[in-house]
Amino acid sequence: MQEVRNEQDQNGQTGQRGQAEKERGPMPTIALVDDDRNILTSVSIALESEGYHVQTYTDGAAALAGLAANPPDVAVFDIKMPRMDGMELLRRLRQKSDLPVIFLTSKDDEIDELFGLKMGADDYIRKPFSQRLLVERVKAVLRRVAPKAEGAAAESVANQVMERGKLLLDPERHTCTWDGKQVVLTVTEFLILQALAQRPGYVKSRDSLMDAAYDDQVYVDDRTIDSHIKRLRKKFKEVDDDFDAIETLYGVGYRYRDA
Repeated sequence: MQEVRNEQDQNGQTGQRGQAEKERGPMPTIALVDDDRNILTSVSIALESEGYHVQTYTDGAAALAGLAANPPDVAVFDIKMPRMDGMELLRRLRQKSDLPVIFLTSKDDEIDELFGLKMGADDYIRKPFSQRLLVERVKAVLRRVAPKAEGAAAESVANQVMERGKLLLDPERHTCTWDGKQVVLTVTEFLILQALAQRPGYVKSRDSLMDAAYDDQVYVDDRTIDSHIKRLRKKFKEVDDDFDAIETLYGVGYRYRDA
């Protein structure tokens, strides 16, 4: 069931927020999916205090319908929920959408973390977590969705359509095709592939791929990058069984081979 939060700011500052929003443009919408109403309430307040709009859902089934009807900019899922858990929600969502997703996992539940990344999650946070940490992770994902390169020249280069043999990447439209066939990528997968394809034949270390895909304030380990690479290969093999453009150099990193 979706909960509708009052638009009135608790401090009576709705008018001030509306004026600020007009000046800087509409603020992003964040969807929260968790069966713990205390978490929904506390995190909603933290996000709304930053100016974000918030949608809340208490189970995966309701969220699936709500996210389709009112797509947010970022979604935050708990994994263990009634009716439909977070993994199944992500699996169904990825069939139709590349919406950025942050998973909430139990402490030391590494299997859930790796499985979530393999299925296309963009990031994860372990419970218990601070509200400030979650807000910063949301901001980091939003920055990756709409990167603001410094200087017009850098922005122009970053947004140029990239063609590498059968590969075509359009950063502005966030689209990817291989030999004319669409390949749906998450934000993180797109950024990793873009970093690899920018310089075919050159080796990219895992650290450099982390820098390309994640904000400086977000720590990820080597296995996170490996999981994204595995998922990238799987997606391209679904449209081309012979896909082998991403090479592994064991102990070094990855390289894009321009056929």
